[in-house]
Amino acid sequence: MADRNYSPHQQKIIKRYYDNFDAIKSQRLSDLIAEIYLAEGKKSDRLWKQAADILTKMEFPASRIEHLMQKREPELLVGILKELETRKGS
Repeated sequence: MADRNYSPHQQKIIKRYYDNFDAIKSQRLSDLIAEIYLAEGKKSDRLWKQAADILTKMEFPASRIEHLMQKREPELLVGILKELETRKGS
């Protein structure tokens, strides 16, 4: 993939994606929180895994992700989202 020559238009799209990566992932995490509150069973397990994957991609501390996955309390996820938003604002 590194060998690809992207057009200037494609390069701008890629740059904007990475410039807004944290905002995109924060929005997806916010959507997941709502889904987690309503989900049960295997769907809930899948959604929690997705949340952990997003936090990993956002370079959130692994120990806190592990704690979150052990507790599986949506309120903790809401707190993490607020924390990430305040970090972004700083």
